[in-house]
Amino acid sequence: MTSWAEFEKAEPEFAATVRERFGMYKHHVLGTVRRDGAPRLSGLEADFRSEQMWLGMMPGSLKARDLLRDPRFSIFANPGEGAEMEHGDVRVSGRAVEVVDDAVKGAYVAETSPPEPFHLFRVELEEVNRVGVEGEEMVIRVWRPGSPVRTIRRGNDGAPAREEG
Repeated sequence: MTSWAEFEKAEPEFAATVRERFGMYKHHVLGTVRRDGAPRLSGLEADFRSEQMWLGMMPGSLKARDLLRDPRFSIFANPGEGAEMEHGDVRVSGRAVEVVDDAVKGAYVAETSPPEPFHLFRVELEEVNRVGVEGEEMVIRVWRPGSPVRTIRRGNDGAPAREEG
């Protein structure tokens, strides 16, 4: 797993694009795994501070219980209004690690003043991607720990997708 800080160090330009995209709106969509294995979608705020990506949620909420049982998640940045794809779609996937260290949680509380009590999770990344449109092509950029960003382009002409680089 990779922290947000490690991602920023490895791919600073791509990380800045993703962070900026999340910053355009306050609320995003979190996908978790329910107890029965089905997906659950919930609204969520993502917070970037102290070189980390944080997820805070109410105690006992279904999404928090999902993550405590199975830490896998995916967060889709709010696409906003319209379908222009001007800023692209951004998704971050990985594992949510609950913060149990009182000093770390206390520092977070001092900076943000969230309603208490609450669950605080630190994001460990497994994949970051951005899908956008450039000209007549869909452009998919994918990053996974240990690899550079891959760029895949595909048109609407039936030709197979092609990877750059």
